[in-house]
Amino acid sequence: MSDAMTAMRERRSIRKYKSDMIPRETLDQIIEAGLYAASGRNKQAGLIIAVTNRELRDRLSRMNAEIMGAPEGTDPFYGAPVVLVVLADREVGTYVYDGSLVMGNLMLAAHELGVGSCWIHRANQMFESEEGQQILRDLGVEGDYEGIGNCVLGYADCDLPSAAPRRGGNVFYAE
Repeated sequence: MSDAMTAMRERRSIRKYKSDMIPRETLDQIIEAGLYAASGRNKQAGLIIAVTNRELRDRLSRMNAEIMGAPEGTDPFYGAPVVLVVLADREVGTYVYDGSLVMGNLMLAAHELGVGSCWIHRANQMFESEEGQQILRDLGVEGDYEGIGNCVLGYADCDLPSAAPRRGGNVFYAE
C-alpha cells in the first residue's frame, strides 16, 4: 500500500496535545501540502493563517468556545499549540470545497510528519464576527473570505485512536 493510502487509513483526530511547539520546518511542510490541494479550475481559493502566537491562539480558542456555548475556560483546541485557520475566497464558486480540500491535505501531511491534528469547526462564525473581521484586518487579509475550518496541530499527549470499522453500503457500482 502506498504511503498516501496508509496515511488516509491511519490518520485520526487528536483531542489532547502536548504544549511542545512544532518546528518551523515541519510546519512549513504541512502548510505547503495545504497550498497544493486540488481546487476548482485551479483558482486556489484557500488561504491559510498560521497561528503560533500564544496570545492570538488563546483568543481564537475563546471565540470558538463562546460560539459553541461552552463553559468559560473550555479550550476547543484541546491544548494544541498551533492553529492553521483556513479561509476561502467567496468570489470563487467552489470555495467551500476548495477550502475543505486544503483542510484534508493539512491533516494528512501532519499525520505523515508525526504531528497530530483535528478539524475544529465554527471558523465561519468566528470570522463573520466583528472581532474576527478585525483580526483579519490586523493581519492584512483583504477580500471576502469565509472561515472553512481551524486545523489544530501538535504532538499527541494520548494514545493514537484506532479507526472505527467502515460501515457497509456506501459504494454503488454502475458498470
